[in-house]
Amino acid sequence: MERIQLAQDVSLSRIVHGMWRLSDWGYSKEETLNFIESCLYMGITSFDHADIYGNYTVEEQFGQALALKPSLRDQMELVTKCGIKLISSNRSEHRIKHYDTSRDHIIQSVHQSLRNFQTDYIDVLLIHRPDPMMDPSEVAEAFASLKRDGKVKRFGVSNFLPAQYNMLNSYLDDPLVTNQIEISATHLEHFENGAMEQCQSDRISPMAWSPLGGGSIFTSTEEKFQRVRKVLEKIKEETGATSIDQVLFAWLLAHPAKIIPIVGSGKLDRIKTAAGALKLNLSRQQWFEILEASKGTEVA
Repeated sequence: MERIQLAQDVSLSRIVHGMWRLSDWGYSKEETLNFIESCLYMGITSFDHADIYGNYTVEEQFGQALALKPSLRDQMELVTKCGIKLISSNRSEHRIKHYDTSRDHIIQSVHQSLRNFQTDYIDVLLIHRPDPMMDPSEVAEAFASLKRDGKVKRFGVSNFLPAQYNMLNSYLDDPLVTNQIEISATHLEHFENGAMEQCQSDRISPMAWSPLGGGSIFTSTEEKFQRVRKVLEKIKEETGATSIDQVLFAWLLAHPAKIIPIVGSGKLDRIKTAAGALKLNLSRQQWFEILEASKGTEVA
């Protein structure tokens, strides 16, 4: 599988698997391990996490499976996030949902993630959400300390607007390597707010969460989704794609920003479909047909 070089010492598979819903799938440790190995076999070596996923349980569940075959750690990249504090039975001290990007919290979160994964380093750590109380100098101190100690290789952010990204980046000795944002054919915000141009300007590849638009493309009766669905079906037939979701992945992969889609399914056939999108080549006109259907109007 194609790989994207985020930095000299970190690359990701072009398709990343997102583990957000792992705790919902009801997998045993052995089944989780088999799932991981199946992804690796397909060339999907990068796994996206966050400390809060599964009510603070997913990282540990993944780590317990990985402990059954520790040699797999050297064959994968672990991406995780911190900075959100949820009200949770697993975090009784949290009285309100809030953000915490203090130096101490970032470092403590990484230490906990390392224990959860049963590993000694994280490939990429992301700040999960923009924090109105962020002190960028503290974030910079935390990042520098974690990198110096070999606990995190590289750093990025998630859900940051260009100004927020640039502000934090200006405090760092090592530049951010990605911004994980919501991108899909039915969610065009970041094509319109300068985020895609900012990624290209900084030569970074954005990671795309919810690349299928949360599944609404398959079920919604809204006019927008019906328009897009009709065009996707047409292009599916033209390209020989296996399904319309494969066309949606191909639409993202065709963009010159080298978008990295995050696949969140627990079903291996859906993951194979996403990987198969790498073989589809949409024409420029097909790409714009999908864009026009989503916007509901031709480009100016």
